[in-house]
Amino acid sequence: MVRLIVNADDFGMTPGINRAIAEAHRAGVVTSATLMANEPAVDEAIMIAAQSPSLGTGCHIVLVDGAPVSQPDAIQSLLGSPQKGNARCRPGIAHLAIAAVSRNIQNAEVHGEASAQLQRLQSRGLSLSHVDCHMHSHILPVVWGAVLRAAREHDVRAVRNPFEPAWAVAATHKSSSPRSWNRSLQVTALRFFRSRFLDAVKNNRMKTTDGTIGIAVTGLLDRDLLTRLIDKMPSGTWELVTHPGYNDQDLSQASTELKQSRALELDLLTSNETLELFHKRNVELISYRDL
Repeated sequence: MVRLIVNADDFGMTPGINRAIAEAHRAGVVTSATLMANEPAVDEAIMIAAQSPSLGTGCHIVLVDGAPVSQPDAIQSLLGSPQKGNARCRPGIAHLAIAAVSRNIQNAEVHGEASAQLQRLQSRGLSLSHVDCHMHSHILPVVWGAVLRAAREHDVRAVRNPFEPAWAVAATHKSSSPRSWNRSLQVTALRFFRSRFLDAVKNNRMKTTDGTIGIAVTGLLDRDLLTRLIDKMPSGTWELVTHPGYNDQDLSQASTELKQSRALELDLLTSNETLELFHKRNVELISYRDL
């Protein structure tokens, strides 16, 4: 049996992203989304989630490329710009990874910020289906330990498996994009941590999938690449990570690198042809609530 969670990241970043996720869910393709607790359109995203009970909604914990929920003094090791009034997390996971290797990240501060983001969403009445991290930053041991503990304490029982399996990378590595090749090398190298992550998930009595696909081709996903992934997908439970959105004025002012690709993914995720592809391959679409 092949089961697939189609998750849309960055829920709450802009109204156009919110609208795109709602449309892709109504089209029957997107089954899950992860919501950012401290982004400009979070209130609208919470409203959409409340009106879409069939959409599994989780928390997209932001530890890079975003503004924290906690007071800056409480999370100094996570900040790229520590000055008060303008606190921002580091701009990307590479910066976070360097700090982690240098032992400059405080586990307690990661836990505190993750807890604050979970609490902010739950205080608005959201029943969170799962947790993941922006830019897959919980692929780092110092992050996943704190995030798993925070999730368990907030009664969130599922987490994204941030490791892309070898079969998925092999299915899409023929993309001619240097970005794709670079990301393929990164996800392959980081797979070294996979078994330790799965042990941590088990020890925290949480659930996850067999892996996440589409990471290596983030920003490049099109029908050809999606078809390759679905054709090669073996039995198991997988997650496809997506980033639909409208490439509008709000998105142009957001810090994300993904702009035009979001509109292309929206077309892909609202297409009857995509649903037919899943049906032909006997792919059962589920959410994290079904694990």
